[in-house]
Amino acid sequence: MSGLGGVAAVAGIGATAFTKDSGRSELALAAEAVRAALADAGLGPGDVDGMVTFTMDTSPEIAVAQATGIGELSFFSRVHYGGGAACATVQQAALAIATGVAEVVVCYRAFNERSGRRFGAGVRRREPSAEGVALGWALPFGLLTPASWVAMAARRYLHVHGLTPEVFGHVAVTSRRHAATNPAAHFHGRPVTLADHAASRWIAEPLRLLDCCQETDGGQALVVTSTARARTLRHPPAVVVAAAQGAGRAQEQMTSYYRDGMTGLPELAVVARQLWRDSGLRPHDVDVAVLYDHFTPYVLMQWEEFGFCAPGEGGAFTAAGAVPLNPHGGQLGEAYLHGMNGIAEAVRQLRGTSVNQVASAAHVLVTAGTGVPTSGLILGADG
Repeated sequence: MSGLGGVAAVAGIGATAFTKDSGRSELALAAEAVRAALADAGLGPGDVDGMVTFTMDTSPEIAVAQATGIGELSFFSRVHYGGGAACATVQQAALAIATGVAEVVVCYRAFNERSGRRFGAGVRRREPSAEGVALGWALPFGLLTPASWVAMAARRYLHVHGLTPEVFGHVAVTSRRHAATNPAAHFHGRPVTLADHAASRWIAEPLRLLDCCQETDGGQALVVTSTARARTLRHPPAVVVAAAQGAGRAQEQMTSYYRDGMTGLPELAVVARQLWRDSGLRPHDVDVAVLYDHFTPYVLMQWEEFGFCAPGEGGAFTAAGAVPLNPHGGQLGEAYLHGMNGIAEAVRQLRGTSVNQVASAAHVLVTAGTGVPTSGLILGADG
């Protein structure tokens, strides 16, 4: 291994309930998740000297620190690009620990994404910016929402590979099947079938309702420290085997229509190369995959970019179930927490405490939001 190579580990995970109307501020949600993660690790607020969150989070690090009793901070950082930041929060925490900048870093994300600002509602009034200019090439043509942006790439994927929209249903069925047995999931007790997927209404062809992730109020936090220190705490460490970020050439935020092709995720290819290189692992070494499932077509492309299967075969690979996918139910079935709940599921798998536990899980691949600059992790069992 190279890079971070086992220096840091996730030692604590904590979350609020996942709801559709929390009735509380986003700061309150963040504070609850952070306190829960520290308690899970067996640490106190006074042990924390670093914090990482998303540029989109509305709760500043110092506000969360005050709300939870955390004192002095020697490291604080934010990562851009929405859900693409998820795994990068852990990467930045691990980098801080590896370089001695911090000893215990809390990563968090909290929002009222259902009862407050609904990202799926699309573009609202924006101040002039470089990102706004890029979107200006798509908005006048009616491409106003994330679903409509992804639908363009999904349509091209189907055309090039000679497939129909039904192929996306395998992801929806798999995630919701796992959610059905997860008491923390919004869709607990409510599995779906391929027929249900095919009957769900169009959102932006070829995407149906069941191809789109849900909207959630809630918070999720993670505690990252050195692997050596994590071994002294309450749970077996979930070791950061490798971590990476990636942006592709001609990258935009979900509207990268001017690249050479639209049937893949070049930003994730950058991440995949780094993860395989730094870990020394390959697809056959992965026991569980927690793939960012904001839209089902991008899950198929993720399998393909990581080399689990050939281009156009992601649907069949999902259906075959050779690698367990999103045992918590994913963002389609458990909750949409910008991917942070997926990292928590990876930790549970390595601890052996998931409600849908994969036997002898030793290596878990986790991805962040795709279609935007993104990130990824390989977490491993200690030793």
